[in-house]
Amino acid sequence: MPIDLRLALNAVSDVVANRPLPLREFDQIYMKVGDLILHAEFVARRFAGRNVVFVGDGDAIGLAIAHLMQEKVLDRGPSKILILDFDERMVDSVRSFAADYDCADRIDAQLYNVVDELPDKLLGAFDGFHINPPWGQHNKGESVAVFLERAIQLIALGGLGVVVIADDPTLEWTQDVLRRSQSVAVQAGLVVDEMIPPIHSYHLDDAPELRSCAIVFRKVTDDRLANDPLADARLENFYGRGNPLRVHYVREHANVARRRADDRTYELEPLSRGGAA
Repeated sequence: MPIDLRLALNAVSDVVANRPLPLREFDQIYMKVGDLILHAEFVARRFAGRNVVFVGDGDAIGLAIAHLMQEKVLDRGPSKILILDFDERMVDSVRSFAADYDCADRIDAQLYNVVDELPDKLLGAFDGFHINPPWGQHNKGESVAVFLERAIQLIALGGLGVVVIADDPTLEWTQDVLRRSQSVAVQAGLVVDEMIPPIHSYHLDDAPELRSCAIVFRKVTDDRLANDPLADARLENFYGRGNPLRVHYVREHANVARRRADDRTYELEPLSRGGAA
């Protein structure tokens, strides 16, 4: 069913206003709003009725889906959504938004970093996953492989997974990472179910034309992946050249008011008029 674009934009603007500012050093680069709406609708439709986990969600796709459903803009979508993210700002923003907009029964978030083993209670507990990991230009796709392996362990047989990843036929590294990502998925018991061409654009100052595609996988056999802490060799160049995975969590300063301008970024100049003060 076609969605009401005005209602969709208004709903997603609530979500965008709630998102913390991106930290470029961790490859937090936000999808542009028009593409976010299109992608949220696609993911909601593919995951309709499913219990879905997002391993990282700086774009707030999961929250956008939950809010669009709550506002009756989307008439179908996941039954439950869990966001796993190493950024406490993201986790807290999801929880506070869900409470404010009455969708806490559909979405929750908790702190998790892919460097750690997954909690046993989450293994195989979902029938859908979504990842948009660091795209792996400078580590031959290792960062994508790490996120993908964690996500695969989280879904049961028959589960679906959506991987958002850079795709530009003129850039060889994107094709190499695409090939490796599909190889990792197939070796872990997944098959390609659908592929959406590169349509997502980003607020990416150094490569504004770079787009991402979405690959939908389906789990057909047991993954047999080891649920171990990440080996040191896999941490290098995780977020780009010379930028390894060295931070466990991004912690939020509780005194910074969300959805309000940080008072460290401006100052107030008093009105000056003649006469007595």
